Amino acid sequence: MSSLSRRSWLQASACGFGALAAHALAARTNGAVAATPRHLAHHPPRAQRIIFLFMQGGPSQVDTFDHKPLLARRDGEQMPFDDSRVIANTGQRGTPQRVMQSPWTFRQHGDSGRWVSDLFPQTARHVDDLCFLHGMQTEGVAHGPATLFLHCGSTNQVRPSFGSWVTYGLGTENENLPAFVTLAPSAGNGGPRNYGAAFLPARYQGTALGRAGSPASQATLRNLGPYDGDLARQRRQLDLIQALNAEQLAAAPSNSAFDALVDSYELAWRMQTQVPDVLNLAGETAATQSAYGLDHPATEQFGRLCLMARRLCEAGTRFIQVTYGDNTANPAWDQHSNLSKHADHARACDQPIAALLADLGQRGLLDDTLVWWGAEFGRTPYAEKNGTGRDHNPQGFTTWLAGGGVKPGFAYGATDEFGHRAVDGKIHMHDLHATLLDLLGLDHERLTFRHAGRDFRLTDVHGRVIDAIVD
Repeated sequence: MSSLSRRSWLQASACGFGALAAHALAARTNGAVAATPRHLAHHPPRAQRIIFLFMQGGPSQVDTFDHKPLLARRDGEQMPFDDSRVIANTGQRGTPQRVMQSPWTFRQHGDSGRWVSDLFPQTARHVDDLCFLHGMQTEGVAHGPATLFLHCGSTNQVRPSFGSWVTYGLGTENENLPAFVTLAPSAGNGGPRNYGAAFLPARYQGTALGRAGSPASQATLRNLGPYDGDLARQRRQLDLIQALNAEQLAAAPSNSAFDALVDSYELAWRMQTQVPDVLNLAGETAATQSAYGLDHPATEQFGRLCLMARRLCEAGTRFIQVTYGDNTANPAWDQHSNLSKHADHARACDQPIAALLADLGQRGLLDDTLVWWGAEFGRTPYAEKNGTGRDHNPQGFTTWLAGGGVKPGFAYGATDEFGHRAVDGKIHMHDLHATLLDLLGLDHERLTFRHAGRDFRLTDVHGRVIDAIVD
C-alpha cells in the first residue's frame, strides 16, 4: 500500500493538523508524552539532554576556577604577553602588560581538592560533581564573533545553533513542549542567530522565553493558558486556520518557514495542557524556592531561570539554555575596568547554580542531564591598559561540565603559569562541541545537512571527541 507524505496529506485534507492534534489530545492522558525521535542516536548516549548556563561576556578564569599563585608573586610587574586584541589589530607580539593578581582568595574543596575562588562558595560545594576544562581555546577576540562561534561554530557565516543541531539530530523527548528553549537570551552579539536554525528546517530553531535584562517573571509564552471555553468551538477554529495553512503549503511546498509555522499551531494546541504548569513556579515548595534564591533580590532573577530550567528538563525539553547577561553594550561579565564587578555577578548566579546541581542530583536527573557552564572566552591575567580590569582572552580559559557521563571531580587541561594560554590538554571550541554531541549519542562527523551543494556540520571540518573526560 502506498503511503502519503505529510505534505500530500495536508494538501488533500480540509482539516489539516487541527483535527489531528485534537484527536491526539483526546487519546492521551495528562503528563509528559514521550515522542519518537526524528533520528536515532548514532551510538548509546550518556546524556539525554543539556542545560547550558551561558555566562555572557566572559568570566575571568584566573579569578574563578583557574588558580595561579604566580599572579600574586609577580603582581604589578611589567611582563611581555601576546595580547589577542593587539595581535588582531597590529600583529604586534610580546606587548608589555602589568600582571594583576586576583582580588579573591582561592581554596581547595571537596574530596577532589579542586581550587575555586571565594567568588563561588556555593558552587564550590559541588566540585566533586564537576569536570573542569582548563585548556579551552576559541575563535574571535570580540564578543560578537566569539559568541556566534560558541553557539554556531562559525564567527561570521550564518550557521545553525548548537541546540538546533541537537534537536535536528535527536528530536524531542516530549511532543507537548518545544525541544529547544532559550531562557532570557540577549538581543546582542548575534541575537537570534545564537538560537536560530539557519539552513536547517525552521522547526528546529529555539523557542525564546523572556530576554536578557528583563524580569525573569516575563520569561514565559504570552497568551498561552489552559483553555476553559468550548473545546469543540476551539477545534473548529483551529481546523479552519490549518485548512487555510494547507492551501498555502500546497502553493509553496518548499517554504520551510511556513511549514514550521504550521507545526507551531499544532504544538501550541498541545502545549496548552502542559506548558502553563511547567512555567509556573508557584507549585514549588518554599524550601525549593529559597534554595534557588527566589527570596532574595540579588539571586531572584537568575534563580527563577535556573528553577525553570530544571522544570523544563524534568518535563522533557531536550536543550535548555539559561543566559546570565543583559542587553547593554557591555555584556555582564565584561569587566575591562572595575574587576570587582565580578563579585556582583557571582553573587547573583552562584546560589542558583548550586541549587540546580543539587536539585538535579536529588531527583536523579543529573545522571542523564549534562550541565554545561561557560562563556564565549576568558580574560587576561594582566590589567588592561594598566587599569583595573581584564581584556578578552580566547587563548586559554575554563569551562566546566557536570553529570551526563563526564568524569566527576576531574580536571583536564591547563593554562600556563600566568593563566594566559592553554598549554596542556587543549580543547578548541570545535572539540567541545564534538564531545557534547558524542555524550548525547551523536557523531559530529555524521550529523550533517546538505545545503548549497555541500554537507554542513556543526564542527565544519574540525573537532575531536575528548575521550579523557568521559566517565
